[in-house]
Formats: sequence, C-alpha cells, structure tokens
Amino acid sequence: MNWGVFEGLLSGVNKYSTAFGRIWLSLVFIFRLLVYVVAAERVWSDDHKDFDCNTRQPGCTNVCFDHFFPVSHIRLWALQLILVTCPSLLVIMHVAYREAKEQRLREIEGENYRCIYPNPGKKRGGLWWTYLLSLIFKAGVDVVFLYIFYRFYRNYTLPRVVKCELPPCPNVVDCFISRPTEKTIFTLFMVVTACVCVVLSIIEAAYLIGKR
Repeated sequence: MNWGVFEGLLSGVNKYSTAFGRIWLSLVFIFRLLVYVVAAERVWSDDHKDFDCNTRQPGCTNVCFDHFFPVSHIRLWALQLILVTCPSLLVIMHVAYREAKEQRLREIEGENYRCIYPNPGKKRGGLWWTYLLSLIFKAGVDVVFLYIFYRFYRNYTLPRVVKCELPPCPNVVDCFISRPTEKTIFTLFMVVTACVCVVLSIIEAAYLIGKR
C-alpha cells in the first residue's frame, strides 16, 4: 500500500472537514482501520481451518461452517470500511472540481476574470449538499452493516459450541469455533466504534444544518 498517497488523502479530508469530521476520521483510522489491519485479520485467519466438528463425515464440517458463518467478519468489515470512507473522497473531488474550474476561467479570461469560488473549500451551495449527503451516507452505511452483523451473528457474540444437523451430517453434531471469546471481544469493539461514528455523523449533520 502506498502510504504517501493515503496520507495525502487523509490530509485532504481533514482540510475540508469540521471538527466533528476530524474526530470521526481519527476514530475510523485509529480504532477501526488499524485494528482491522493489525489485529482482526490475524484473529480470523484460522476461522475455517480450526472449525472442528465431532464427525468425520465428508462435507459436514464445510456445510456447518457455511451455515454459521455465511459471510466472514473480516470481509464484511473490509466492505464496510471501503463504503464508509468513499463519501469523504467525494467531498475532495468536489473541491478539486471547483479549483479546476477557477483555474480554467483564469486561463481563459486572464487575471481580471470574475471569481466564482473565492474559497473553493468553503461549504456553500453544491459543496454543502455534497458534504451533508456524505454524512448521511456514512451514517447509513454503518447502520446497515450493524443490522447485517446482528442478523448473521445474534447479539454480536459467538458461541463456543454450535449444534449442526444439516446434510450430509449423519446426526446432530457439535462444532467448535476457534477462539470465540477473542472474536466476540473484537466484534463488540468494532460495533461500539461504529455506533460512535454514527453518532458523530449525526451530530456533524445537525451542526451543519444549524450553522446554515
């Protein structure tokens, strides 16, 4: 990963964000992205390999694992982080569009051109709407994924033992999940940070509307 490019994107997002937006970005980067990259991927790296069922029936373990883990936590979190950070990049693109338009007018009309955007990063007009919609979208993405996690993994917890009786299992078999306590702790941590991010997005949206 090119960290120089990523650092440039983060500085651009920070530059055009409010104070609440900067807190949100720090929370996403430190408590969600870094935890995901440094720790969470390692915790879930053995989820399928160490999912054991007390049977030697071919295919039973795979079927039970697919039933209890239809989508991996890691892949859901990766998709969530991608979708939740994209709206911030749209704000940067909107500001870049304004700056490019100013530059084009300056080249066509010379130094005496009529300035359309004295401050391209100021949240007025279309940029205000882009920023507000980005906040709504970010909060909506987190809420949707919180619901998905709740539907797939009830109460966001993982049991130590699950009972499976799906074909081709010969009868009701016990299946054991690898490191369920550690995985539950990480899941709850990511859920709490996502909830905090939702609250920050709502507060920032209310701040923007109230300020206008």
